[in-house]
Amino acid sequence: MSVTLHTELGDLKIEIFCEAVPTTAENFLALCASGYYDNNLFHRNIKNFIVQTGDPTGTGKGGNSIWGRKFADEIKSSLKHNARGIVSMANNGPDTNGSQFFITYSKLPHLDTKYTVFGKVIDGADTTLDAIEKVPIDEKNRPIQDIRIKSVTIHANPLADLVATIVGIILGPACLKFIDPMKWTEEDTVTEELMRIVLAFQIMAAAINLP
Repeated sequence: MSVTLHTELGDLKIEIFCEAVPTTAENFLALCASGYYDNNLFHRNIKNFIVQTGDPTGTGKGGNSIWGRKFADEIKSSLKHNARGIVSMANNGPDTNGSQFFITYSKLPHLDTKYTVFGKVIDGADTTLDAIEKVPIDEKNRPIQDIRIKSVTIHANPLADLVATIVGIILGPACLKFIDPMKWTEEDTVTEELMRIVLAFQIMAAAINLP
């Protein structure tokens, strides 16, 4: 599965490693589907190193996961910071992942085993990413010019499209209640299992543009 970050300087299409890091992918895709990243600033930008975003407060100190808490790292020996355009979760130490993430500007092997790699830029690395890297910064590595994620598009694979279509046919309008938690009533019991179902529906709905 892939997503496109529509930024003020162009698009970045990112392949998500769903099978390798399922928890991290679930968190990221659900945040994308909910609009959590819309209007987020790229608040940290270091040439030849990384650009960071994913904090709705724009301070670099905020943001949370879909579960409302920090979650564990998913470090895989097969996933490394070995190229420009690698996408990883930002953290404040082991097992402190939330919503913030960064994109590499170069090979950064010293970050391996410390940050969860969950994707890579497959389109826009030599255009949009170049443009972001060139934006001047202040003494705190914050871009002088605001650069934001305007919106995110989730691109579903063919299997996800098929599953979503079948579910929609079977459940019809009833499925919309579970896609939107705002439509729950006091009688609905919120469990972790239900939340996972909701998040799955949100991701599929965003991918096929359900209303």
